[in-house]
Amino acid sequence: MHEATLFSTFLVVFREALEASLIVGIILTVLAKLKDTRYIPHVIVSSLLAVFASLAIGFLTFNYFASIKGDIKTWIEAVVSVLASGVLTYMVVWMDSQARKIRSDIELKMETALSREDLFMILAMPFLAVFREGAETVLFLSAIATQSGSSVSFAGALGGLTLGVFIVCGIFAGGKKIPLRPLFKVSGILLVFMAAGLLAYGIHEFHELGVIPEGIKEVWNINHIVSDKKGVGVFLKALFGYNGNPSLVEVSAYLIYFAGIVWFLRSRKAVSV
Repeated sequence: MHEATLFSTFLVVFREALEASLIVGIILTVLAKLKDTRYIPHVIVSSLLAVFASLAIGFLTFNYFASIKGDIKTWIEAVVSVLASGVLTYMVVWMDSQARKIRSDIELKMETALSREDLFMILAMPFLAVFREGAETVLFLSAIATQSGSSVSFAGALGGLTLGVFIVCGIFAGGKKIPLRPLFKVSGILLVFMAAGLLAYGIHEFHELGVIPEGIKEVWNINHIVSDKKGVGVFLKALFGYNGNPSLVEVSAYLIYFAGIVWFLRSRKAVSV
């Protein structure tokens, strides 16, 4: 389970760090291009403040989760898992659709702020970008911790953060020699599977609370082949929400989720063509 938690933590933090670093990198590039470097320290300080604010929220959130017990804990785990699944899916789909124009949008906003000498906007843009990704990271890692039944991996978080920032630094320092689209595509696919697992786990918790009926308690039971309580099954459970004996509602949630994602992506391609 440790390896699965490490990988899932790494993947989430890497993706969020990549997005936040990209936005900050674009802002710094605009300042350099317009030769208005006086605001570079402001952008860096604003970004660091957002990181510290995110860490503070994460510390408070995980301490709160550790202190609650009983049905309240089950309720929170269920809601957080379903919410994280929805936000995670939205994040992946939004970035896929906005990746091509995100740079031009940020450049336009930053150039407007500079022309007006709007210090508030210059400070707010990097802060909100980093803080949003940080808040999402706290939500996703909270859901991962509840699903895996353990804490998140510090090593995974540090590795994901370091790699994300390093790649963006390489892009802006080396003239975009590192292709981002494949990274977003592969990480997006893995995150969608994680989102499906979080959704199913949230529904399972709602079962425990008696909010959602199970329908058929066990559609199948393959725990004698791949148990979700040991070995590979524990790894898959911590990473993708694997359940060796899912109920009908859990299976239905998986199928409806993936059918919805496929339909949405295909319909969007058809419209763009």
